[in-house]
Amino acid sequence: MSFVIDPAPQVSVPVAGSDQRFPVRRIYCVGRNYAAHAREMGHDPDREPPFFFMKPADALVTDGADMPYPPATADLHHEIEMVVALKGGGRDIPVETANKLIWGYGVGLDMTRRDIQGEAKKLGRPWDMGKGFDHSAPISALHPVTETGIIEDATIWLDVNGTRRQESTLKALIWSIPETINYLSGLVTLHPGDLIFTGTPEGVAATVRGDVLHGHVDGLTDLRVKLI
Repeated sequence: MSFVIDPAPQVSVPVAGSDQRFPVRRIYCVGRNYAAHAREMGHDPDREPPFFFMKPADALVTDGADMPYPPATADLHHEIEMVVALKGGGRDIPVETANKLIWGYGVGLDMTRRDIQGEAKKLGRPWDMGKGFDHSAPISALHPVTETGIIEDATIWLDVNGTRRQESTLKALIWSIPETINYLSGLVTLHPGDLIFTGTPEGVAATVRGDVLHGHVDGLTDLRVKLI
């Protein structure tokens, strides 16, 4: 097969303790999946149906690289999340079998241009540019589920310049990971290589150039990224 221009390189994420990499197809993100975060954003967290947005695969920041502070914003927020990497896919995946699709886990940041997102919400417009901008998805190395086992509970936290900003446990997720996979697969066909950012706890706040963000989920490689 020949192309009229050179195709984009395959986006991938490092695998902890290995020289292999995980190829990425799509990035799905779950909105407001912790009750306290839903409340701090002014919403009712009482098991409302999950909703999703997407980031382009090449928005990932990997291998400990710095994150450039994005243009067109004065209110860049951090959102720490556990990330699920899929090895299988399908449609209408039962909750009971959803965990069998998981290849592994990582620590991610859903960086958000909150001012752009807020203005889009106010005008009833899509807020893709508040979420899916360049370098908006820093991520740690991934750990295979054969090493970690299925993660159902773990502490998750984020420090900014050594000060704790966000902290919770995965047990506080409104929609569990199997429930999230089930619901999402009713909307789109999932495939190997898809990543799911599973939601952020309360404490989201603004960042500035020079900030060092340190994210953690028990049992996984910590994520460290500097805003430049």
